[in-house]
Parts: sequence; structure tokens; C-alpha cells
Amino acid sequence: MGSGQPLIILHGLFGSSDNWQTHGKKLAEYFEVYLVDQRNHGKSDWSDEFNYDLMAQDLHEFIEARELEDSILIGHSMGGKTIMRYAQEYPSSIEKMIVVDMGVKSYPIHHDVIIEGLKSINLDEISSRSEAREQLSNYIEQKSIRQFLLKNLYWIEKGKLGWRINLPVLEKRLPEITKALPEKESLVDVLFIAGGQSNYVVPSDYDGIRNYFPLADFYVIQSAGHWIHAEAPEEFIEEVLGYCLR
Repeated sequence: MGSGQPLIILHGLFGSSDNWQTHGKKLAEYFEVYLVDQRNHGKSDWSDEFNYDLMAQDLHEFIEARELEDSILIGHSMGGKTIMRYAQEYPSSIEKMIVVDMGVKSYPIHHDVIIEGLKSINLDEISSRSEAREQLSNYIEQKSIRQFLLKNLYWIEKGKLGWRINLPVLEKRLPEITKALPEKESLVDVLFIAGGQSNYVVPSDYDGIRNYFPLADFYVIQSAGHWIHAEAPEEFIEEVLGYCLR
């Protein structure tokens, strides 16, 4: 969407490029915006292999194939770690990046309930989204999270639903997604936007992050949790534009 300097957005775990359509359209007033589905998500290919090295390579191939230069990268959660790994390996191809509520450290695996909830939905037995919502509500109380997760359902054919996420591989490879980044310095300009109601990036993490990214800046949206761009969209886009356009 749009024209100008390339700006590439990567979603988080269980997400897709569709989650970023609204922000993408706004940013396309200033940039040439690319919304990317990472492997095993959205409309991208499925693979048994799933880790940050591979996803950084995927992004590199995407950028090389389109001959993009001086790109700006935005990544949320898992997408944030993908672009950080990319900045470690291919720093010369990007101008700056924004990491949304993700640090460089390892995180405890806490997606077990989500995985179990999604696995509980028997796609051979249900024929409507409402049935899927009802089954998932036994595992996920928060309506907004259920809606986010169920965006991954699509109609294969009339009366037959399927997943756009490779659930078995995501479950198997969760330890790869929660692990820390390799220790390697990158001098790319980077803004970390954290949610004040989230524990993914807290002030005690800042020094550790600067060991990897010495040029890092930090901004906290106090009212938001982990899904900052959805929970505080106006403050989020204002901060993103202020950083990208300066």
C-alpha cells in the first residue's frame, strides 16, 4: 500500500498481516507499506522448521526479491524478535525499526492454554464460527483474545473450516519462539514500544537490551497491555509516525 520509503510490518504469534490492515492504511499515507505473513501463519507457506534464524532469512529473501533499500521494520511480539534477529544479520539493508512489546530475553512458555483451546476445536465436527467461539470460551475468557485467535479460521469450502496457522508445528516449536536472541550487537536505530500493563519489556530490561542494540530508545504506552496497537491505536500510531518521520 502507498508509495515512498519501504515500511514492512510483521505480526506476532498466532497473528497475520490482516491484524495490521488499519495501521497499514494510515502509514501508507507516508510510506510504501508491506504487510507480511510469517511462515506457518496467514497465507504464507507452512514448514516443519520454525525459528528466528529462518524467519530472518525469509524476511531477507522478501526484501531482496523486491530490491527494497533503507527499509523501516515494525514487528510485534514474535515479529519483533524476527526483525531484531534480522537487524543482527543484515543491518545495512534497513534504516530503523520499531519493536512492539518484545525484548531480547527468553520468556517462559505461557501459550499452553491457547494451544489447548485451539486444539479443542474439532474442525471435522463444527460447521460455524459460533461453534468454534463457544468451544474456545472454555479455555480463553477474554473475548478480544478469542476474536483475535479465531481470525485464523477460514472457509476451505462451504460448511468446512480450516486453520491458517500450522498449529502442530507452532506447538512443537514454542521453545524456539520463547528463547533469547543470540548475543550479537547491532547498531541499527531502534525504538522499543512497550505496554505499561504488560511484563514483556520492563525498565529493568533496558540495560540488557542496550547490550544488543546500543542505539535503542524506549517508549511506554501506560494504558496498553501486550496488544498495544489494538488497545491504544491512536497513541501507538502517533508514536510510530513521530519516530519514522524524524
